[in-house]
Amino acid sequence: MTRNRTLMIGASCVIFSVFLAVLSLIWTPYDPLEMNPELSLTGPSSMHWFGTDENGRDILSSIIVGSRATLMTGILAVIICMVIGVSVGIATSVAPKWVEMPAIFGIDIVLALPTVLFAIVLASVYGPSTLTAVFAIGIALSASVAQVTRREVVVVLMADYVMAARASGCGTWRIIRKHILPNIRASLLVQASGACAIAILAESTLSYLGLGTTPPAPSWGRMMASLQPYLLINPIFPLWPGLAIVITVLGFNLLGDGLRESLDPTLRQSEK
Repeated sequence: MTRNRTLMIGASCVIFSVFLAVLSLIWTPYDPLEMNPELSLTGPSSMHWFGTDENGRDILSSIIVGSRATLMTGILAVIICMVIGVSVGIATSVAPKWVEMPAIFGIDIVLALPTVLFAIVLASVYGPSTLTAVFAIGIALSASVAQVTRREVVVVLMADYVMAARASGCGTWRIIRKHILPNIRASLLVQASGACAIAILAESTLSYLGLGTTPPAPSWGRMMASLQPYLLINPIFPLWPGLAIVITVLGFNLLGDGLRESLDPTLRQSEK
């Protein structure tokens, strides 16, 4: 894996974003909620490396603290989507046909709903909050995870060693634990990495629209929304939170591609 450049670049970006989130727990240059109207919209300087926003708050401190809300929302949403998606995908693969077909139709219905649109509907019903964003993103992403998992499980179930396990008297749960989960582990890791990138992007979009993380907690998406009106005054103001989103999302996408290249034996054989 250390020779995989894509994996190393993606892992470096993800580690950097996680480092910011951990750093926010112990140190920030300034209090991200402290307002200084006399320092409103000042450019980068030795005191404020990234400048200040319209209320005189330090942008660098807000980005460091905002990484915590963005990453936590994305990670929790991915946990929900993986638990639901993997469970549904495996269950539909081993279930009888009269259970499998309605479940597949249900997965297709959820897939037809865009993640952000589904989250907007839930936020309009239950009100904007981090918890609403987490569940909305997690449920919306679980359909794609369930669909991919189901396809992977069907391939494993057709293997000779699974047929031999059934012939030897192994039950369904033992086959799932001993044969299915170990063989789809690589696929699950890639799906989780890609889902995390989508979840972070969706959370930033919801926060930009005012439907994600609620004030006064900093969030990268809401920072972009608040700094956008001052784009003509100084284009560098909304650049910093946008750059943080790009680095994090790109990192998780590259991490997923690198994991797929390293863990998929068919890709390794084709490269050789």
